[in-house]
Amino acid sequence: MYLDLENPIDIKKLEDPFSFLNDNRDECIIIDEIQIVPALFGVLRSIIDADRKNGRFILLGSASPPLVKGVSESLAGRIAYRELSPIGLRELPLNLSVNKHWLRGGFPLSFLARSEAQSVEWLESFIRSYIERDLGSLFGVELSAGIIRRMLSMLAHVDSGIWNAEMMARSLGISAPTVNRYADFFEGAFLLHKLQPFHINTKKRLVKAPKVYIRDSGLLHRLAGINGMNNLKGHPVVGASWEGYVLEQIYQHKKPSHTLFYYRTQAGAECDIVIADGIQPKAGIEIKLNNAPQLSKGNMQSFKDLATKKNFVITPSVDEYKNKDGVIICNLKDFLINHLPAL
Repeated sequence: MYLDLENPIDIKKLEDPFSFLNDNRDECIIIDEIQIVPALFGVLRSIIDADRKNGRFILLGSASPPLVKGVSESLAGRIAYRELSPIGLRELPLNLSVNKHWLRGGFPLSFLARSEAQSVEWLESFIRSYIERDLGSLFGVELSAGIIRRMLSMLAHVDSGIWNAEMMARSLGISAPTVNRYADFFEGAFLLHKLQPFHINTKKRLVKAPKVYIRDSGLLHRLAGINGMNNLKGHPVVGASWEGYVLEQIYQHKKPSHTLFYYRTQAGAECDIVIADGIQPKAGIEIKLNNAPQLSKGNMQSFKDLATKKNFVITPSVDEYKNKDGVIICNLKDFLINHLPAL
């Protein structure tokens, strides 16, 4: 049974929620936008405690404070979390072009659009309706649509860069705390990813600010004004876009116990992605757009600092091989299918 709490008819059904949910105890009940009726969390807690059977309720909702607050206060120990990301590369047919997915992103109506023009139109409508209008109501605050659009456009042009709230605040004419607050909203709505630095090695002088990425590559390209693959390949953000795209695909398909970081020292050692299990680095990954990649001294020093047993360079379409230092050079599909599950 599916209930949409933005539908007045379904809201009417839940005027006496305890009776309705109990009367349908033998069904799996899906409740969408549950944060709209926070009182339901307490009712669900009592019903779940009366019959601890997995899979009775599936709760869908946006990452809003009422949702998080309701879960933490009422359903702690009674709920498992699943993030529903846009379509990932491993969910697509093997013969599908990586370029199409990279260009359009993973939102279904963008990726499956009949033409590039329709994909662009959908993404633009998404920005105007969800990001510029609905984001404020999602978090219960007033947000300036103009500032949101300008800030996201700036983020698109510094994608994969080190987070600098002061610089962005000066450009936008607002305070750094406001910039940080907006960034938190973007991250809470799954639009932005902050990749934290790996800083277990205290003997090194490390960069400790996060790097920021717009999570969906199609959204990034729309905010940067990119139309079509030829336009993307000649655009200044193309390298950063590929880096963010690879990061998102690894994030979607990694093991739950693994955490992603980046590594950079003041002396110039750097690694785009560190896959860690707790405080133990499992693999170092460099991301290169060039299918004939060259590793720098800083890249090799980062692998040495991290003492990772497996190290990779991920490119768009190279056939897999090992270089003289034992680093595996491979394409993204092969890494996701053959290497990531084994780490």
